[in-house]
Amino acid sequence: MLVIVAPGQGAQVPGFLSPWLELPGMTEKFASWSEVTGLDLVRYGTTADAEEIRDTAVAQPLLVSAGLAAASAVLGPPFVPGAPLPADPSLVDATAGHSVGEFTAAAIAGVLSPEDALALVAERGRGMADAAAQAETGMTAVLGGKREDVLAAIGAAGLTPANDNGSGQIVAAGTTAQLAAFAENPPERARLRPLPVAGAFHTEHMAPAVQRVRTAARGLEPADPAVRLLSNADGAVVGSGTEYLERLIAQVSSPVRWDACTQTLADLGVSALIELTPAGTLTGLAKRALRGVELLAVKTPDDLDRAGALIKEHAGTASSASTQQEG
Repeated sequence: MLVIVAPGQGAQVPGFLSPWLELPGMTEKFASWSEVTGLDLVRYGTTADAEEIRDTAVAQPLLVSAGLAAASAVLGPPFVPGAPLPADPSLVDATAGHSVGEFTAAAIAGVLSPEDALALVAERGRGMADAAAQAETGMTAVLGGKREDVLAAIGAAGLTPANDNGSGQIVAAGTTAQLAAFAENPPERARLRPLPVAGAFHTEHMAPAVQRVRTAARGLEPADPAVRLLSNADGAVVGSGTEYLERLIAQVSSPVRWDACTQTLADLGVSALIELTPAGTLTGLAKRALRGVELLAVKTPDDLDRAGALIKEHAGTASSASTQQEG
């Protein structure tokens, strides 16, 4: 059983898109997507510096467009604008995304077209950037320590466990003052690492962005997933496109439970995991949480042959019917 996963914000690095633009048709694809998002995605993905692509309004559409480009290359023939991805659901057994990566997963599963996913995530990025500007907030990764001790310390500091990534990694989010106090009294045996993000994502501080995304989603007609599609809310396999879209909207101000997604994959019997570019974060977590599973971080087109081999060896256990029953 094969799963394709898409990373979230913070995975981007300067120039990571450059090798993908060397593939036939990619420059044209990104030119079209730049019009959809209102951003020069090629420039941001090739020559922009780290500070420019740290901007939430830029980072989110950039990550989703890169993930969709890599997915189109991994899954075979380029998709047609407006058409679902992939054309052949048998190439994928399950898909999931971390935070903004859920938009990439929604397009892979056929819930949204790539263009609809990009238009919506562009509005999400702008909404979250505006919400972040209303107060000084941030996020800090807590590495190690006892899970119950870490969660207790986060709660005592008035913070939110915004990302529960499993494998001994929980991300605390809140105001900069709360994070500073938390740093002075960290959980026992835990290391703290401030994250280069612009705000306290997936917390109550993002509430203003929720309605903005909901308004932007009006008129969309999501399809039911063609493959198993996992939700960050609780790790559940969601069989309804309408429900998944509502979960995407609500997730803006709700914690990401990647630990629950990982547990679902283990329960489903995943045997191979492919992470789309800019890859490395989720495969790193999977090394500890999904032992024995073959892992591939697709960082450049040089990794496509290996991705194709994994698909040929591991994919093909899911069906549209089973997806609906599990949702």
